[in-house]
Amino acid sequence: MKIKIDPKKTPTAELHQYLLGSVAPRPIAFVSTVDEEGNNNLAPYSFFNAFSSNPPILVFSSNRTVAHNTTKDTLHNIRATDELVVNVVNYDIVRQMTLSSVAYPSDVSEFEKAGLTAVPSDLVKAARLKESPVNMECKVKDIITLGYEGGAGHLIICEVVRMHIDENVLDEDKKIDPHKIDLMGRMGRAFYTRASGESIMKIFQPVNVIPIGYDKLPDYIKNSNLLTANEVARLAGLKEWPSKESIAETSKNLSIDLRDKEVVIHQAKKLIEEDQVEEAMNLLLASLE
Repeated sequence: MKIKIDPKKTPTAELHQYLLGSVAPRPIAFVSTVDEEGNNNLAPYSFFNAFSSNPPILVFSSNRTVAHNTTKDTLHNIRATDELVVNVVNYDIVRQMTLSSVAYPSDVSEFEKAGLTAVPSDLVKAARLKESPVNMECKVKDIITLGYEGGAGHLIICEVVRMHIDENVLDEDKKIDPHKIDLMGRMGRAFYTRASGESIMKIFQPVNVIPIGYDKLPDYIKNSNLLTANEVARLAGLKEWPSKESIAETSKNLSIDLRDKEVVIHQAKKLIEEDQVEEAMNLLLASLE
């Protein structure tokens, strides 16, 4: 049973947490800006993502505070300069990031309060965060105001004009290694997630090849109480049906009774866990012959 939430009848603070708990994990934009007087500002935003690569566009939202219906220094500075830097947040600086989220006076530097280091950017006036493994210097393209009450967002659309990537987070192919960059994600309330270790998995599905599809699988596979939905989906994701020769070869190499469907499915589960999905399909089809 699911509860129903009517946004128009739910207090904003309560609705805010339902949204944040549901749309998660979210990447964190650690945004650095500078005001007209040269004061540095640093603040985290989790209403954030990349929306285009050509041109390279990032979008984040600086929301009006729910409690006092006020805007933040970040928004003021961006309107004044049309520039900013988006720094990513990894595990090494996540606690310092939380220190910067406090509502300090405008003339107080969150860099100093959080024990972080401001370094000059190449193309924008706002400083980069030295401790962040990736800095993206940005020029603002547009600011879209979504409302004027507490909780309303201001979508800040910006174009990346320069990236700085710590070579220590790259693999041998010069690609970003998720285990090395060790990014943090924001959940609802006080919850975060660490995107490294066992929480990272590869899910490869060719998008230019039409797969077999769930609907074409035999009913005994689709309706099995032993196979999980994810396991069935991996079988459905195969690009083609196995040949009779490969089915025969797989069944010959396994010393099991193909008439015992429960034993067959348990063996297929094991093969799927070992990333031998084609062999699992061979086995399941062999048991139907």
